Amino acid sequence: MIDLYTAPTPNGHKISIALEELALPYRVILIDLMSGAQKAPDYLKINPNGRIPTIVDKDENDFPVFESGAILIYLAEKTGRLLPREMKKRSQVIQWLMFQMGAVGPMMGQANVFFRYFPEKLPAAIERYQNESRRLFTVLDTQLKGREYLCDEYSIADIANWAWVRTHKWSGVSIDGLDHLKRWSDTMYKRPACLKGIIIPEVPKVSDNEFAEAARKIVT
Repeated sequence: MIDLYTAPTPNGHKISIALEELALPYRVILIDLMSGAQKAPDYLKINPNGRIPTIVDKDENDFPVFESGAILIYLAEKTGRLLPREMKKRSQVIQWLMFQMGAVGPMMGQANVFFRYFPEKLPAAIERYQNESRRLFTVLDTQLKGREYLCDEYSIADIANWAWVRTHKWSGVSIDGLDHLKRWSDTMYKRPACLKGIIIPEVPKVSDNEFAEAARKIVT
């Protein structure tokens, strides 16, 4: 059994999608980011960085794993799925996973902050992060030309990147003209585990304005 400490964010959705794909039994523990639950002393014991997601593998003496990329690798290695064993293919998947962790996520995250949440509109900052996010999308689009998935076979790299790319409208970034990226995203939406993963954890629906106002309290 896996305990999944999560919230309805792209990083959280990476793990719920993976758990659904791998058909691992798991229990969801919602972390209320708006209340600061991620900074509670008990939570910091399993995730010193005070972020989500975190898992605790109950089958391995309550072994905790934090950082979404590390969790994806851990789950893939635990099950022998979604990460090739052959050295070069494995490296390719990890490269594209790190591309998301080091580039797509941070740039879209900053675009969200300045486009949606920051109390003062700073056009230069908004343009900087939206343009860089769009550039990263073109890199993905190029990689996907002639491929169904990022590394040919479906992997944790697809899960990680799609969890963020699918939210491009919230970041104010268009994917018009990126036909390979669109086709890949549509393919991901057809996977039952992806559809299930993006609605976990279940939370009451709020308006965009209410969500932005709550998120603004975190970033300011």
